[in-house]
Amino acid sequence: MTDTAELSFTPATELARRIRDRELSPVELLDAVLARVEAVDPRVHAFVTLDAERARDAARQAEAAVLAGAEQGLLHGLPVSVKDLDPVAGVRLTFGSRFYEDNVPKRDGTVAERLRAAGAVIFGKTNTPAFGHKDMCDNLLGPATRNPWDLERTSGASSGGAGAAVAAGLGPLAHGSDGAGSIRIPSALCGVFGLKPSYGRVAHWPAADLWGARSHPGPMARTVRDAALLLTAIAGPDPRDPLSIDSPPEDYVAACDGGDMVL
Repeated sequence: MTDTAELSFTPATELARRIRDRELSPVELLDAVLARVEAVDPRVHAFVTLDAERARDAARQAEAAVLAGAEQGLLHGLPVSVKDLDPVAGVRLTFGSRFYEDNVPKRDGTVAERLRAAGAVIFGKTNTPAFGHKDMCDNLLGPATRNPWDLERTSGASSGGAGAAVAAGLGPLAHGSDGAGSIRIPSALCGVFGLKPSYGRVAHWPAADLWGARSHPGPMARTVRDAALLLTAIAGPDPRDPLSIDSPPEDYVAACDGGDMVL
């Protein structure tokens, strides 16, 4: 049995390798993340909603696929959180607003679709201010997200829940989105790595205003390579987003070792 604390801060690239090599069970990894969330999040408040039971089902399916020798995606068996401005089918989507407190979408958005296609285990929705329009992570749904390094300070926003989650070891990878610093601000304040990709590099659907060109979905993680892994999995065009870049994503993890890279 691997130490829970060690798993909570192991890079996603290493976790993915261990799962591929059958050194680590996706179920064991998810249980470690959920245990960490239970222990830490009552003080940090990074999550609005957890989807533990469905995540456990997904982790068991991921484990079965490994044992069967089935093809594995880039994020196979890795727990990933989604910012609560993007839909995940069957999981509450509040937009950080009391007006949508009980809103449950029936369909995945583009990011959730690609996470699942890559084998990720979506286990929760991270906190955000109302409609993402603030640089601190508080709303009327519950306590404000705090900075894991100093609970008296803000995590930043609007991807503040995502930044606090990865900094505190509450999952190795987190989806964020950035219009005017919403990935970059919490990444800086929480001491993690976050990237605002070029607009259209990660297709964005559904969106209230596709032509507004404001919100760029992107990765948040504790290391550059982990963020590159997540970006590789979620990037690429989608016909539902007319502004998405037509070219397929590159291998951003390999690009970390040098050479030209287009974000």
